Amino acid sequence: MSAPEPMQYIENKTYDEIAVGDHAHLTRTLKPQDIELFAVMSGDVNPAHVDAEYAKTDQFHRVIAHGMWGGALISAVLGTELPGPGTIFLNQSLTFEAPVGLGDMVTVRVEVTEKFEKGRVLLACTCLNQDGETVIEGVARVIAPRDKVRRPRVVLPKVYLHVQGAQYARLIAATEDLKPVRTAVGLRIERRMSHIYVLDVPTYPKTLLITDAAINIYPDLAIKRDIVQNAIDLAFALGTPLPKVAILSAVETVNPRITSTLDAAALCKMADRGQIIGGLLDGPLAFDNAISPVAVAAKGIVSDVAGIADILVAPDLEAANMIAKQLIYLAGADAAGIVLGARVPIILTSRADSSVSRLASCALAQLFINHQPSTLP
Repeated sequence: MSAPEPMQYIENKTYDEIAVGDHAHLTRTLKPQDIELFAVMSGDVNPAHVDAEYAKTDQFHRVIAHGMWGGALISAVLGTELPGPGTIFLNQSLTFEAPVGLGDMVTVRVEVTEKFEKGRVLLACTCLNQDGETVIEGVARVIAPRDKVRRPRVVLPKVYLHVQGAQYARLIAATEDLKPVRTAVGLRIERRMSHIYVLDVPTYPKTLLITDAAINIYPDLAIKRDIVQNAIDLAFALGTPLPKVAILSAVETVNPRITSTLDAAALCKMADRGQIIGGLLDGPLAFDNAISPVAVAAKGIVSDVAGIADILVAPDLEAANMIAKQLIYLAGADAAGIVLGARVPIILTSRADSSVSRLASCALAQLFINHQPSTLP
């Protein structure tokens, strides 16, 4: 096991320790999520601030919007480095000299220029871009702390910015030039029908398919073969040429006492023999090893599927339904659903589904019918 990372601390400089000429700095690169997160926190949705194309035509607002980001960095240096924890802000005066663009690397520097009575300190504040050009300059007046503070540095949580329905908007847009599709009944074919959830999970980098959560309660091996093939066919129709299929269980090794591990091993061998085509299978895999590269690395699993799966095949309906519902209600996932294995796709939605989920389910059916896979009998 590797040694744990050493504890990092945050420490201030008291008024008595501060001398004229003391300085501190911080370097950050402006990323799209920085602007988006600032907009979320402030409620500022001015297109000049959040629309890169619009901002190109509005230089003044671009300076102000990104200058606010630079001002926040100045506050971070004053509050964490110099003087640091315990600092009381009195006022701050900044001039925005030049715009800051996405990808620009900004270095913030504060320097003590004067000390006054009652703990008051004046600091010069400057922001330079990667070319050494001044983008912000000004001064800040603070009351420096009297007492020494040294505490463990707080580890900030990861923030996931997710635009509701963004993946589905792309999905629906792909159907704009396609002809309307009729729906029908009397639909059974040789293939077993199965339900496939298509999830847009904020914390997962790509669309995630989960099956079967609605039709086959306790599928046997033959039915699971059809369930896997249906999911592969849908993933292929959605633009994934070789979908990675994780056959789920509770463990990563075959255990005769856990039937799902035996089925997983058999399905992988069936794929090797051409009984399942078009996908890359691996299993058994526990849920974390199917979707988390970190878990895969920790357990030393060597696999082309583990950690980056496109499709999750659950052992039974109960497991699939719970996985999907947990992602929807705990992880904020959007869910569309479709049934394959019939002569035509069947749109199957929940009474609790939103209108955008229902529309996305219709788009799934239209994309599938216009990209009919060759694996259908």
